[in-house]
Amino acid sequence: MQVILAESAGFCYGVKRAVELAQKTAEETQGCWMLGDLIHNTHVVNDLAARGVRKTDRPETLGAGDTVVIRSHGELKSVLDGLAARGVRCVNATCPNVVHIQELVSQAEQEGRQVVIIGEPHHPEVMGLASWCVHPLVFQGPEAVAEWVKNGDFQPEMPVSIVAQTTCIRELFESSCKILKKECTNVKIFDTICYATRKRQNEAAEIAAQVDVMVVVGDRKSANTKHLAEICRQNCSHVLSIEGADELSAADFAGCRITGLTAGASTPAGIIKEVKTTMSEEIKSTETMEESFEELLNQSFKTLNTGEKVTGIVTAITPTEVQVDVGAKQYAYIKLSELSDDPSAKPEDIVKVGDEVETYVVRVNDVEGYAELSKKRLDAVKIWENIETAVEEKTVLEGTVTEENKGGIVVSVKGIRVFVPASQSGQPRGADLSAMKGQKVQLRITEVNRARRRVVGSIRSVTDEARKAAQEAVWSTIEVGKHYTGTVKSMTSYGVFVDIGGVDGMVHISELSWSRIKNPAEICKVGDIMDVYVISFDAEKHKISLGAKDHSVDPWQVFMNKYGVGDTAEVRIVKLMPFGAFAEVVPGVDGLIHISQIADRRIEKPEDVLSEGQTVEAKITAIDEEKQKISLSIRALLAPAADEEDAPVEE
Repeated sequence: MQVILAESAGFCYGVKRAVELAQKTAEETQGCWMLGDLIHNTHVVNDLAARGVRKTDRPETLGAGDTVVIRSHGELKSVLDGLAARGVRCVNATCPNVVHIQELVSQAEQEGRQVVIIGEPHHPEVMGLASWCVHPLVFQGPEAVAEWVKNGDFQPEMPVSIVAQTTCIRELFESSCKILKKECTNVKIFDTICYATRKRQNEAAEIAAQVDVMVVVGDRKSANTKHLAEICRQNCSHVLSIEGADELSAADFAGCRITGLTAGASTPAGIIKEVKTTMSEEIKSTETMEESFEELLNQSFKTLNTGEKVTGIVTAITPTEVQVDVGAKQYAYIKLSELSDDPSAKPEDIVKVGDEVETYVVRVNDVEGYAELSKKRLDAVKIWENIETAVEEKTVLEGTVTEENKGGIVVSVKGIRVFVPASQSGQPRGADLSAMKGQKVQLRITEVNRARRRVVGSIRSVTDEARKAAQEAVWSTIEVGKHYTGTVKSMTSYGVFVDIGGVDGMVHISELSWSRIKNPAEICKVGDIMDVYVISFDAEKHKISLGAKDHSVDPWQVFMNKYGVGDTAEVRIVKLMPFGAFAEVVPGVDGLIHISQIADRRIEKPEDVLSEGQTVEAKITAIDEEKQKISLSIRALLAPAADEEDAPVEE
């Protein structure tokens, strides 16, 4: 019979740390106390009792001179405060993961946020967590959360912080969070399920799906062991949940070819080994098997030292930190301030759960079981190396302008400050460089002095090169009639210059619009996007004449389709002459209002009545299709009986 043993079966680092602390404290004090069961395993508790770690459920009986070991699940804050007030020495064996959640809960309370804990309400860990705030809400799963949202005192705008019991089943936590994310407008989610628990649950599910019989070993009071059994039953029809090998019988494995074995986080290695030996008839007592499980477990946890480089797997991302499994006995994490030099960067944009990351160990606290890591410090070393290489290879880098400096600007390139002189900023002389703050730019590094941490760069070299390449592309493909989408770069009284991709072309004022205009500002402004086409070009002199009018439209035909003799039109006065006024009927088509047809009285000059730009109504009195000329009359609308036959056609 084949036995598949889960790699992560047995003590997690939090349990291992608690047991070692209790053993060490008992040896130092010649006897100490523990409040309740240090971990949920009767075998371990009995072994500790034999070593002098006595158990009490009445903390009020302890006083000055007593030493108590706080269990791995944590303790009520009121109990800890009471022990401290009575002078009892406390050795805190609380799992670092649990301590971390206590801190999150306490911080949320201080910020006025509603704390929501997903877990078993009567579990010691959850009860302890709840004691670190005044009004916590504890829900066992999504059903309870949904009931609160529907019938409780829930308000969509209330600020909510969600944490999970370290041994919570992931599906329950994620389903609960999904409900609150949908209903709540201000929610912070802290994924506090222990990575060791998560890994153990995933392994158990994978193995259970492959075997005929699945054996789960652990104390019946252990929440994580109970959850393991529940997960296994979803994938295997025959699951045995036992506390030790004496609960097994041959009948359990009748007709079985493959069995699986896993164990809760508080199950000693000796019990796992005994169960495995009982299960497998083919396992012999080889030299490898004689090596104690405890020794193998110790070897599996690496030792971390401040200043060394370690590689780990991202296990969770919270609003305050990134948790990393580095295979050590310490709880390892990266503060957001140590993740990136970019203060605007979001953690989820930098790393994802499951990513492998290289980090520096900033600080190790073996007493509390923490290890602080830094990604940005290791990244900085690599970036300096990349910066130095970039100088040699003239590599184009990307950065963000962070400030205006004396004589130039500062660009942050992956956390490295690069000074760009004003002459190399790519901006015109005297331009306001502060306007570049926040912009992403491309540049080349021109000078590096790592000892002085001085780096100089040039944006201009990149933009000049890009512009030159764009110009060559334009001149190599330009042809009369070709259309471009360009940007208005500058304006004159006689036209505008449009950038069509590194090359400027001139659009004469007459080519801007079918309408008569006096200044290009009537049509466009600097920065506008304009569709243009090539009228002519001189490659040797690098001159291009562009047009913007749509020549596919015939203005005269538009007029003829819309108006006829006798119709009234709203026209715009475009030019005043001694003999009358020219008025635009449709863009590109003007008509003449003779001075005699401007008013119902005699006037000396047209400007006595009209002004350029004025809009008036006029009657179309004559159309010369051959010469494309139009006669208009304002007088005809003012005095219909007036003699209109003498109205002259435009000359």
